[in-house]
Amino acid sequence: MSPLKIKKGSTSHSAYDLRPSYSDTVERHTLAVLVENEPGVLARVIGLFAGRGYNIESLTVAEVDHQGHRSRITIVTTGTPQIIIQIKAQLGRIIDVHKVNDLTVEGPSVERELGLFKVAGKGEHRVEALRLADIFRANVVDSTLESFVFEITGTPEKIDAFADLMRPLGLQEVARTGVAALSRGAV
Repeated sequence: MSPLKIKKGSTSHSAYDLRPSYSDTVERHTLAVLVENEPGVLARVIGLFAGRGYNIESLTVAEVDHQGHRSRITIVTTGTPQIIIQIKAQLGRIIDVHKVNDLTVEGPSVERELGLFKVAGKGEHRVEALRLADIFRANVVDSTLESFVFEITGTPEKIDAFADLMRPLGLQEVARTGVAALSRGAV
C-alpha cells in the first residue's frame, strides 16, 4: 500500500494513468450554425477555420429568417474529437453566432445535396447515361444533340456514386450545392 493508502491502479483516475482519454480517429461532423445576416459574418466563420488549419468539406449558407435577419451556415468538417470540440467552442465565441448545433452527435438528422452533371456522349453512351440517370432518379434538365444536364438530389455518397458512374460515359462538368442538413423529429 502507498503512503496515501491507495492501492496502485485501484482507480481509473490514478496519477499513473496519464494517457489522454481522447481518440485520434478523424471523424466527419455536420455543424449547423445560426448567425446574424450581416456583412462579414461568413468571413469571420471561415477565417476561424482557415486561421487554425481546419478543413471545410462542404459549406452552404442561406437566410432562414427574413424578419430576424438570421442565416444558417451548414458546415461539414473533419477532425479528431478534440478538434471538433474546439471548433464548436470557437464558433460559439464569435459575436454574431447565435447557436451552434453538431447534427452528427445530437441525434438523427437528414442530409441532402443537389448536383448538376453535364454528360457529353453519342450512341450507346447516351443511352447508358439515361439508364443510369433513371436508376438514380436524376432528372434531365437540359438536352442537346451532344449532351445532357442531369439534376440529382440525395446524400453526398449518392452524388459521388453517380459521378463515378458518369465519368466513363463522358462527364464534362459538375456543380454541387454542398450539404443542407436538419435534425429529425421535434425541436
